[in-house]
Amino acid sequence: MRIVVHGQQAFGKAVLEALIKRGENVVAVYVAPEKPGQKSDPLKDAALAAKLPVLQPASYKKPEVWEEFRALKPDLQVMAFVTLFVPEEFLKIPTHGSIQYHPSLLPKGRGASAINWPIIQGESETGLSIFWPDNGLDTGDVLLQKKTPISADDTLGTVYFDRLFPMGVAAMMESVDLVKAGKAPRTKQDESLATYEGRCGADNAKIDWGKPWRQVYNLIRGCNPAPGAWTTLDGKALQIFDARPLPAKDPKGIGGKLGEVLDIDDSGFSVVCADGRIRVTRVKPADGPKVPAGDFAKTINLAQGTRLG
Repeated sequence: MRIVVHGQQAFGKAVLEALIKRGENVVAVYVAPEKPGQKSDPLKDAALAAKLPVLQPASYKKPEVWEEFRALKPDLQVMAFVTLFVPEEFLKIPTHGSIQYHPSLLPKGRGASAINWPIIQGESETGLSIFWPDNGLDTGDVLLQKKTPISADDTLGTVYFDRLFPMGVAAMMESVDLVKAGKAPRTKQDESLATYEGRCGADNAKIDWGKPWRQVYNLIRGCNPAPGAWTTLDGKALQIFDARPLPAKDPKGIGGKLGEVLDIDDSGFSVVCADGRIRVTRVKPADGPKVPAGDFAKTINLAQGTRLG
């Protein structure tokens, strides 16, 4: 089977390397074009190292791009991590079509930030889907799905890098096997269960200290490492990456104004929220790298009673 890998970044690289290790007949790789000054994509580097043709069209809507793809005589397109829109005319060129990875349990969690939102929303489970893409956004038939729990202290980083990344590579290999065996399912998505969330960016990541501790904590861990939950200190952004909740058990457990800094020591500092405090242990100031919160507090002489906004 002649396979074309389409994707980018570390996940695309891992999928390509797994296919090559298995001895699959990968004939070419499609990678998003680099922006000016951007480093070469890891998938591109891996493809070149394997002496594979690398194609980087700026758009997949042009007939000449389709013809270039058709000339490769592909049997299957494996889409590991794709950000550009790919129309059905291109998707259907391979003999067996195209399959794509998405880090959610479709139809729930359609969209570009499917890992952030389940954590932010306090859900206890997420997963991944391998599906047959169409002209919709994450709307194609599902081939297979895998689930994983979200623990109370998981972050975006732990859910993705520890589980959804390796699980996704393995699921891609399983899907290729199903396609080759002629046993790959095409299960229609139930539109009544569909959800879509927009991209989780800086606008979504601002901390409201008037919210309950659970919401604040979920936002911090769902944005760690990207886009980074943030607050303000003296008019400048301060991102918070590592923290733990301190739910109030009595009025003393709050004991301050919303956003007020308390309990400063070498390990960090606490911030008052609606029903408790958040113990902050790792931060990133606007003009510096990530640092332990205790070190940051010492460096700027952070005073108890300071208000974060």
